[in-house]
Amino acid sequence: MAPVFGSSSGGGASREKASGRGAAAAIEDSSIDIGDFFKGPLPGKFLKLLGFLALSRLGVYIPLGGVNREAFAGNLDQNSLLGTLDSFSGGGIGRLGICSLGIVPFINAQIVFQLLAQLYPKLQDLQRKEGEAGRKKVLQYTRYASVGFAIVQAIGQVLYLRPYVNDFSTEWVLTSVTLLTLGSVFTTFIGERISDLKLGNGTSLLIFTSIISYLPASFGRTVAQAFQDGNYVGLLTIILSFLLLVLGIVYVQEAERKIPLNYASRYSSRTGELQRSAYLPFKVNSSGVMPIIFSTSSLALPGTLARFSGLDFLKKAAIALNPGGALYLPTNVLLIAFFNYYYTFLQLDPDDLSEQLKRQGASIPLVRPGKSTAAYIKTVLSRISVLGSAFLAVLAAGPSLVEQTSHLTAFRGFAGTSVLILVGCATDTARKVQAEIISQKYKNIEFYDVNRFGQ
Repeated sequence: MAPVFGSSSGGGASREKASGRGAAAAIEDSSIDIGDFFKGPLPGKFLKLLGFLALSRLGVYIPLGGVNREAFAGNLDQNSLLGTLDSFSGGGIGRLGICSLGIVPFINAQIVFQLLAQLYPKLQDLQRKEGEAGRKKVLQYTRYASVGFAIVQAIGQVLYLRPYVNDFSTEWVLTSVTLLTLGSVFTTFIGERISDLKLGNGTSLLIFTSIISYLPASFGRTVAQAFQDGNYVGLLTIILSFLLLVLGIVYVQEAERKIPLNYASRYSSRTGELQRSAYLPFKVNSSGVMPIIFSTSSLALPGTLARFSGLDFLKKAAIALNPGGALYLPTNVLLIAFFNYYYTFLQLDPDDLSEQLKRQGASIPLVRPGKSTAAYIKTVLSRISVLGSAFLAVLAAGPSLVEQTSHLTAFRGFAGTSVLILVGCATDTARKVQAEIISQKYKNIEFYDVNRFGQ
């Protein structure tokens, strides 16, 4: 770029053309090499990110006192919901660490406020119409609610641990609930500081780190079982299935349904017609892993109720709905389809989207603005939700089918929920880093006033 902008010899017209071409080339050049990473603030941000992630893992290894961990860990593998939550906490629940609740209470609070926004218009207006100030208020309310969820979940975890506690007393309960709640608040604080770095969502990165930290040990157990049984074909089947699952998730996560848009204010200077220069993107799987999490929680509910009530019909329902049970697979698929459809429309309201397009002077070709646009968007979202549900059902059922085929216990990171979070978080962080590098390259471009060369 220096020879383009720095030369002062030759005619004024040629200098102007060269300078204009150099600026355009610099702006259009979005290629990235490894050296661009070290030129801006990214190295410092990544060091802070690694520090925050390491700090968030400390509480997992500080255990609660007075609990028989070996007996509890044996029961953990039999509970699908606790197994999922243990993956999210990086083994914190299995180790009974003071940060074993992790970021889960904050996620619960976010889900509740998303649901409340659909029921209370004032809360919805606070999020959408009051801009950044409104979103900060909602975030503050979410923080307060997450503390309440942490207290409730800490009490539930302490009561669940009662059979494994050596000396179950009031003092132990109060101490444990306080430590678990403070551990959750601390993890939430770390997550917000990570989000401030703008390298990805702090909540997702914490879960990503938790799953990655648990992956080697879990994979090692699967390999040890395969070598002990001499089941090398089964081990190869699990590894190949895992790689195919990752490739499939990347493909589906990047898939979009693009609806072209026309803007009334944009005309082509040559044809005098409307210029189609934008589109409305809809992700095939816009709801992420939430339907799988909701479905897992629902399937675990009969077992939890049976444990506390002792009713026979609940025990039979729990056995049928456990992994490997007669009703597990069909019920899981139906619940995923229901929650995916509901959550898709919870995130994207066709009527609100239609109104926003109308205010911006945008329209979908061959579709009238207003109710017709809303009906068209609803139809598109309904069809997309069917594809998304099928994709999530394969993710949820795939590991069980692979286990039955390979006759091995798949490592915990092989679960569809875990892989979806890993891939989604990795691609999101990669996009943020790429955008940061390109933005830094634009800041370093020195534009010259080409008119002064003609003087």
